[in-house]
Amino acid sequence: MEPSQRLDLATVDEARQLLTGCCGSTRWVELMLARRPFGNAAALHDAAAYSWNSVSQDDWKEAFSHHPKIGERNLNQSKFAATRHLSEHEQAGVAGASTDVLDQLAEANRAYEARFGYIFIVCASGKTAGEMLALVRARLANEPAEEILIAAGEQAKITARRLDGLGST
Repeated sequence: MEPSQRLDLATVDEARQLLTGCCGSTRWVELMLARRPFGNAAALHDAAAYSWNSVSQDDWKEAFSHHPKIGERNLNQSKFAATRHLSEHEQAGVAGASTDVLDQLAEANRAYEARFGYIFIVCASGKTAGEMLALVRARLANEPAEEILIAAGEQAKITARRLDGLGST
């Protein structure tokens, strides 16, 4: 079943749950619910992008807070248990990383959060732990006004991938 069809046929509560699994911004989810039915994948993605660009930076930060940190361990025990399977798949590149690299990622994540006030967001699919470590370190040099836009763009990529995945779940 197409993701758009799955969302169109779902009850409001089911659609809310599916959309929240794609993006943790409450405002974005409500905007998406108001735009149903989507009819096709292109309309779904257009609605997602329009809605994402319509919400505030606080809404973006709310979405970011629904992700575990890159390389975070023990997702079963965390508030991310409901979307653990998505995060583990997206962050598969850290699965075989050495303890040293994971420790460096944890340190870089702490530095990033201290500098910007939210966790490091990257569309991790297909990236190795080393690549993500290099990205977080490089992005630490960004100005806050620039970085929030980069992080929002990464969240939009994650959301689009997760929307596409609704057709296979």
